[in-house]
Amino acid sequence: MTKERVGIVGLGRMGSAMAERLQKQGFAVTGWTRSGLSEEKASALGIAASAGLAALFDASDIVILALLDDAAVHAVLDELAAAAPAGKLVVDTSTVSPETLRVHQDAMGKVGAALLDAPISGGPEMLLAGTAGLYIGGAEKDFQRFLPVAEALSNRIHHVGGLGDGAAAKLVNNMMLMGLWQIMKEAIELGGKAGLGRGKMIEILSGSPAASPAMRSRLPVILGETEAVGFPVSGVLKDMGVVLDLARGLGVATPAIEAARASFENAAALGYGEADLATVVRLALERKG
Repeated sequence: MTKERVGIVGLGRMGSAMAERLQKQGFAVTGWTRSGLSEEKASALGIAASAGLAALFDASDIVILALLDDAAVHAVLDELAAAAPAGKLVVDTSTVSPETLRVHQDAMGKVGAALLDAPISGGPEMLLAGTAGLYIGGAEKDFQRFLPVAEALSNRIHHVGGLGDGAAAKLVNNMMLMGLWQIMKEAIELGGKAGLGRGKMIEILSGSPAASPAMRSRLPVILGETEAVGFPVSGVLKDMGVVLDLARGLGVATPAIEAARASFENAAALGYGEADLATVVRLALERKG
């Protein structure tokens, strides 16, 4: 069976990792980004560079969006709808509001295009390894069409419901991770005040039933052994804004996420906005030295 051609709009850390992974899995990939895609970067990723969004759309059967925020997704979807993309499948992997794609559903349907939301759980390194998670919302036939691409990116694929439900699932998942770092920070602060040494606290927390794969994977960051960035503090703050906007709109109280946001804002104010998110725990650990 011939693989469908894939276009990727947005080639930041996540978009670039998707492009590289898909081309290595045998897909013909074309990329485009508003900031410009050099021939050198395209060659390094093993993909074709598009001169513009319309050209990328013409060269692709499935178009994947990997964009910064809701405003960027709205702008690209408006432009794509104007191109009358009959037969195309547009898949948004950005972390945005569940309502963002729903706003465009009728317009895209009228021109014969289909939409899926498929936000990603995990960072670029997990995409490159094919171990990222995908939360997919949309019609079953569109999900099945996208599945060969999804399987090249992920070994944790969840079709969670209709359009927008994937975004909601991603936000719920993000909330658990946001809370994890806040609770670990508080535990480190309390343990330090109670006289526990940093080594003993890490030993206890990393081996406890409450320890998660996410926490264990960030131990080198927490211990100051690496400056590698899986996901930056600035990205967490952006995603928190989406979570809190949705929660306010639905009347759901989120005191734990408000506390976590304050911790991440403090880390950003101290100059760690582009450092890994686990820096919020490292800072607490360093204070307890």
